[in-house]
Amino acid sequence: MVKLTLVKVGGKIVEESESLKQLLADFSKIEGYKVLVHGGGRSATAMAAKLGIESQMVNGRRITDAETLKVVTMVYGGLVNKQIVAGLQAIGVNALGLTGADLNYMRSEKRPVKDVDYGFVGDVKEVNADILADLIAKGVVPVLAPLTHDKAGNMLNTNADTIAGEAAKALAKHFEVTLMFCFEKKGVLMNENDDESVISEITPALFEKYVAEGVISGGMIPKLENSFEAISAGVNKVIITRADLIHTEGGTKISG
Repeated sequence: MVKLTLVKVGGKIVEESESLKQLLADFSKIEGYKVLVHGGGRSATAMAAKLGIESQMVNGRRITDAETLKVVTMVYGGLVNKQIVAGLQAIGVNALGLTGADLNYMRSEKRPVKDVDYGFVGDVKEVNADILADLIAKGVVPVLAPLTHDKAGNMLNTNADTIAGEAAKALAKHFEVTLMFCFEKKGVLMNENDDESVISEITPALFEKYVAEGVISGGMIPKLENSFEAISAGVNKVIITRADLIHTEGGTKISG
């Protein structure tokens, strides 16, 4: 099976010109087929503030009311996405920016209201991997914005980690997929105060042990749970690393 690397990067890296330039140079060095998934939360918050719209967050998740939805659609699907696409074209990578509505590649449903009403936030229900695989096989590099649609005319704000995980799982039937989640550390750390204490590999048994011991906590828990879910759905391997290490063997490997 042909290899494909799917890289997810947070907004902070793609929102500053120097770090974006470095990221795209590193991304271009990845051999073979590739896909980039990006965030853009800080840009959305800044644009909302300029427009007099207050950003509301609950547990690190954005409450997306009707006005905020307009802002994230503009920023994620427009400004941030097209800057990345233009940057990739400048270094010879033939990229295509997509939201879930484009080619109907990712459909979601508005999250039901339970304890919190997140507004226009989408939970992914369907991924059209065949259309993405066709593009990739033609030498196109998809750049996926954190937006989906409900196929009833509405855009929905969707977590970039979720987009990456769902796209990787769906593409696993076409390619041997490596999913890479990038954040500010070299990998998952044994000691949060020691940036060199990277755990080279985490299995489900080690994950349970580290959570029980408090080595792994907070936001890293759902990230690792998503990683194991991707492995059990057919993704070949998941790596958590720093953005400047994506074309190396560095980081923490998640295995089933």
